[in-house]
Amino acid sequence: MGFEFALRLTEVMLALALAQQSLEQIAIDRRDAPWLGLRLALCAALLVPALAAPAIWGLFGLGLWWLWRYDGSFNGGSDKMTLLILACLSAAHLAPDRFWAEMALAYLAVQLVLSYVISGQVKLMNPAWRSGEALRHVFLFSAYPVSEGLRRLADRRLVTFWGGWLVMLTEVAFPLFLLHPLALLAGLVLAAGFHLSNALLFGLNRFFWIWLCAWPSLIWLQGRLTS
Repeated sequence: MGFEFALRLTEVMLALALAQQSLEQIAIDRRDAPWLGLRLALCAALLVPALAAPAIWGLFGLGLWWLWRYDGSFNGGSDKMTLLILACLSAAHLAPDRFWAEMALAYLAVQLVLSYVISGQVKLMNPAWRSGEALRHVFLFSAYPVSEGLRRLADRRLVTFWGGWLVMLTEVAFPLFLLHPLALLAGLVLAAGFHLSNALLFGLNRFFWIWLCAWPSLIWLQGRLTS
């Protein structure tokens, strides 16, 4: 995957993800409809290649305003990843030459890898995750609206034990997936399964779409490192 294609694919995916978030939020609470309408307009502009740079800068500025509006991120980790992507894309468009533009996209890819590795390390240091008890509590006491059938998975100790270890090992070993394109494909399939299960089971759909928006940078970097 070439640099220009990876950059443009990231922009298009981000525009669609943020548009979906905005429409979802307007449907739930119309108090911020004017600002969300502005974000929708910027997302539409981002789909036009000639308007990509000002649209990215506008979305980044709006994201910073959002932090002030809610005294922090509105939706936790997904908003932080959104701002990271916007910051890197803004830097890529402001870069004085191709080298620094590539460095901006590479920084996004490195941060994406670290998001998995650090999360896995934290889990590995927690005895509750190593025993499967943490994942059991996720199913048993989740604050998200889930079915009783899903909560009964908490009683399947083998599922929670091996499921927890699969998550931890995939996260801490994520840098190894960069060694080969097929290895990266396998790693992204595992990561997609993890994010998709969180979206389907617990309604964490924003994490699924936003993390996918950063994947073109990782695919590009893997090709750049091994070429």
